[in-house]
Amino acid sequence: MYEPHPFEPDRSIIHLDGVKNLIKTYRDGLLLDTIPFWIKHSIDNEYGGYMFSLDRDGSLLDTDKAMWLHGRFVWMLSTLYAKVEKRQEWLDLARHGIEFIRRYGFDTDGKMFFQLTREGQPLRRRRYIFTEAFGTAAFAAYALASGEDRARQEAEDLFHFILKLIRTPGLIPPKSYRQTRAFAVPMILIVTGQILRQVASQPEAITREIDACIEEIERYFVKEEYRAVMETVGPNGEVLDHFDGRMLCPGHAIEAAWFILEESQIRGGDSRLQQLGLKILDWMWEWGWDSEYGGMIYYRDIKNLPIQEYWHDMKFWWQHNETIIATLLAYQLTGDEKYARWHQLVHDWSYAHFPDPEYGEWYGYLHRDGRISVPLKGNMWKGPFHLPRMQLRCWQFLEQLGG
Repeated sequence: MYEPHPFEPDRSIIHLDGVKNLIKTYRDGLLLDTIPFWIKHSIDNEYGGYMFSLDRDGSLLDTDKAMWLHGRFVWMLSTLYAKVEKRQEWLDLARHGIEFIRRYGFDTDGKMFFQLTREGQPLRRRRYIFTEAFGTAAFAAYALASGEDRARQEAEDLFHFILKLIRTPGLIPPKSYRQTRAFAVPMILIVTGQILRQVASQPEAITREIDACIEEIERYFVKEEYRAVMETVGPNGEVLDHFDGRMLCPGHAIEAAWFILEESQIRGGDSRLQQLGLKILDWMWEWGWDSEYGGMIYYRDIKNLPIQEYWHDMKFWWQHNETIIATLLAYQLTGDEKYARWHQLVHDWSYAHFPDPEYGEWYGYLHRDGRISVPLKGNMWKGPFHLPRMQLRCWQFLEQLGG
């Protein structure tokens, strides 16, 4: 059942009772709802791996297997084992996924498949590097949890394969003949590097790659004149006056903001990184927050022109998860009550609309006013990642705040 955010608006935004109540919300949601839902319904004990296309009640909608979601679930289970509790079930289920990835996840050239049949036969590859990024995260997290050196080496090899793909002209076919840069590439490599660095044989080399990705975002995608972070730009960072070139995805940029904020925290309070992360969060909150209905808008146009994508004003689960994380982390780092208020707004809206009180977990896709668009809990894109990561990270942040 939805409960209002326990922050007190008429006095200090974060207070002891509020922190304890929020810890319970995030911790219990993770351990008693989200993870049990996926363990109960997604484990394929016949063919290996996991099945993620689930209806509202957890019943199976489709048996095809998304490999990037396999990487995400292995990361989640391994991280729970390594950082929450040495629960053997979590490690065993992470191994279950790793074995499926090893057996079926790779093509002969080292590229990962995106979609497989239930039995593990390849159905689809994608030109992007995101399946490989989450494969890297899976191997690295499993290495941290299990102590297995083979997994550590697989994580490092796959990360360097990604770098080779994106830096060698012609290895990734162009998406179009218009030359562009995509924000998603340096963004995903920041968090992939952060995960890998925990087990890497040369962590300082991974830090240099993270630095390069943050520099690329700041140089090419952060636009002072628009107070916005672009999704797609020209080769030199130029704003392209086309549908794709004008498009903003506030939740995506906010996700990158908290990766950068976390990197500032890892480095002992790096003020330059913190200011960059806060700037991205501030700008993209203003672009994304729906002042009429509440919640985060999916897409905006840099010139406030109509958007091409028909789901532009829908409310997706993952953007709200990432905004909940970013605003709470920003408050933890700065003590600025603006971020606590923003956290309260996005937390309250999300918990009033996304959770399913009957079957558990969250709906993924809502109309702008919060009505359910489709009741499924999983597909090729939605699985046990954004929501449980949000619950885990917010629980951790609040513990550090003194819960």
